Amino acid sequence: MQQATSQTPAVRVFFSDLSGITSFFTRSPKRTTILDEIVARRLPRASSTRWNFNSRIVNTVYENLDDLIECFRSIATDISFDSNTVREASGFLRMLQDEDFKFFLHLFHQIMSHVDMMYQQLQKKNIDAVFIKQALQNFTMKVQSIRDQSSFQEQEQVATGTTRSRRALGEEEKQRLSKEVCDTILVHTKERFSFTDHLVSATLLQGEMFQQHGHTFPVEALNITVRAYPMLNKAKLKTELSLIYESPEFKGCCGALALYQVLLKYNLQDTFSETVALLNILITTPMTTAEAERNVMGQERLNALAMLSMERELVRNMPAFNERVIDHFATLKERRAKFQYK
Repeated sequence: MQQATSQTPAVRVFFSDLSGITSFFTRSPKRTTILDEIVARRLPRASSTRWNFNSRIVNTVYENLDDLIECFRSIATDISFDSNTVREASGFLRMLQDEDFKFFLHLFHQIMSHVDMMYQQLQKKNIDAVFIKQALQNFTMKVQSIRDQSSFQEQEQVATGTTRSRRALGEEEKQRLSKEVCDTILVHTKERFSFTDHLVSATLLQGEMFQQHGHTFPVEALNITVRAYPMLNKAKLKTELSLIYESPEFKGCCGALALYQVLLKYNLQDTFSETVALLNILITTPMTTAEAERNVMGQERLNALAMLSMERELVRNMPAFNERVIDHFATLKERRAKFQYK
């Protein structure tokens, strides 16, 4: 999603405009009061690192578009607001009524629902390569469907000859952008989760696969596994897995963790040493990664926090340290929250 929104200037502008709407209301309690009265719902903040926050603001604006238009119209015509507020409200009013803005809002409202579902699935603790593969297939299928819908509309316009009008040229550009956004998401999704390809061996360990491999051993999957993890003894691993496939005690196991627990329960880790070694790899390899929050923290702030941590005893002994910090913070600029009582 980061790549899809940063590579296309029009999309980058769209998300910048969305975050501007949130900032407009958070800067003034008076504006927020109008928002509460008309829309009756606060706008979530956008985030450059957590896409579920961007999804929330897209969905909120999409679902409350008419009320937001009425809210900005009310602010723009209210003589009690200053000229800067009226000017900004008028600009946001025109933006929300703009067809291009509505197009991107509708497009990402469609896409974000599938992003949210994928995001929620990736938060589960018991996921493995098989689960990830299935979730990715479902996600890419949905995004591909959105892309194909744009292609169909474009072909329909060409067939009817409507692409010659000025309005149709605009529609053609929108369809191109839709496909570009979807293509970017599909390409980077594949690249982002390409590490799961060599974990295809996890399919060997799924309960529903035992019956399938009861007569034909999955040699190709075994070869992929050994190439990815050359420390494994191929011949011994094949023998162990063959025994596992034939054993009724293991057929109820679904997933690498379940099989691992059964082997430990019956103290079979020495008997099936290569299988246990593979299972150790599979159940400890993270299916997702999360960047540290340091990516939104400047070096100066990082240094200051590190100094506070190293000199915490000194800080604790400073008289009224917290109160002095709050006073300094409160006087830097005007803030919505009241840190000082006068």
